[in-house]
Amino acid sequence: MSAYIPILRIILNLILRSAKVTRKAPPQKAVWNSPRGPAALSEVARSVKLGATPWKRFLAFLGPGYMVAVGYMDPGNWATSLAGGSKFGYALLFVALLSNLMAIVLQSLSARLAIGTGRDLAQACRDAFPRWVSIPLWVTAEIAIIATDVAEVIGTAIGLNLLFGIPLELGVVITAMDVFLILWLQRRGFRKLEGFVIALLALIAVCFAIQVALASPDWGGVLRGFAPTADVLRNPEMLYLALGILGATVMPHNLYLHSAIVQTRDWGERPQDKAEALRFATIDSTLALMFALLINAAILILAAASFHAAGKTDVTDLGDAHQLIGPLLGAGVAPMLFAVALLACGLNSTVTATLAGQAVMEGFLRIRLAPWLRRLLTRGLAILPAAGVTLIYGASGTGRLLILTQVVLSMQLSFAVIPLVMFTTSRARMGALVAPMWLGALAWVVAAAIVVLNLKLLWDFFGA
Repeated sequence: MSAYIPILRIILNLILRSAKVTRKAPPQKAVWNSPRGPAALSEVARSVKLGATPWKRFLAFLGPGYMVAVGYMDPGNWATSLAGGSKFGYALLFVALLSNLMAIVLQSLSARLAIGTGRDLAQACRDAFPRWVSIPLWVTAEIAIIATDVAEVIGTAIGLNLLFGIPLELGVVITAMDVFLILWLQRRGFRKLEGFVIALLALIAVCFAIQVALASPDWGGVLRGFAPTADVLRNPEMLYLALGILGATVMPHNLYLHSAIVQTRDWGERPQDKAEALRFATIDSTLALMFALLINAAILILAAASFHAAGKTDVTDLGDAHQLIGPLLGAGVAPMLFAVALLACGLNSTVTATLAGQAVMEGFLRIRLAPWLRRLLTRGLAILPAAGVTLIYGASGTGRLLILTQVVLSMQLSFAVIPLVMFTTSRARMGALVAPMWLGALAWVVAAAIVVLNLKLLWDFFGA
């Protein structure tokens, strides 16, 4: 993995250099179909004040990136990484790395859109496209959020079952009550909400650091796993899991979320203020996503070292993984750490999915629902399939459903990425903060790769 650090450094430097103001910015009139409305999440918009010095201003921008990073390690990601690691060993580490690099590029564009236009992605789609385009885009965004919520429902319910013995069916229902946790955190201020999320991320990191140390992986195999392999394209099963990892890493709702919550920072309206805000927001998201890569890689490495090495190549269920990991690692604490990290991931993902759902509905439809009502609606839609699978198939079916949700997310990704790239490469819409040509070209390559991989998955699925 260390071989990729110089590449990452080059990409980050290029993105930061692109956060500069062009000398002439054309007027932005007549490029949007409707005027910009109030910011999404208006109760917290511009609520985080910036300091007087560059260092204090930079510190003020730390936070949204870690909120976004939560989506890159949610329970659905666990299922795909466990399945990939147990089935193919370390081979899919390259997919996790490549997906993370894609995410860094796309999240930088998400922040650029918000700072350059004052709109989040949902508002930009509403204001730029006719309703016959924006409404289907809203539907795909809601499907992505529901798929994310299904993963959170199952992951949290399994975590409750593993730690406290609560039946899965009851755990699925209990997850609907997390709306009160969200409301309590939001009332204490957005920085407190970010602090809660970061504290749980630190807990997750500690749990996995201990588990990976107990697993004693083949570090030579780990390094080889970060090398590209053509087997991903030749093996339909590997491609299916690779797209699951892609969908779990570059998540559609995160693009909407980041462009909304970065607007909680109260940057100035001068061009140099916006350029500085973009630099700080890009550094924040890049650091957070590299942290997320470490967690994702740790899950896959743990599965490869514990399950694949022991000949157990069909571990897709989180409950099975919890039962197997203790005897395989020879440590009684490993299952508890696994369950604690899973529950923390589920709680964290609950926070960010709620904010994303609120931003999507407000942005596309201009409908402002009370957060508790919005949360109960999306959670209710997620509970139905999760409860159905749990009742019919039991714990054995939840792992497959988790992987399916991540593939669904991958299929929805194009509908968020393509508009994002369109907007941020349009000088008429972005003005001085339009993405430079090299960044726009790279973003279009990423978008094309996502479309092609999804089309191949459909071809393999229906062809079979």
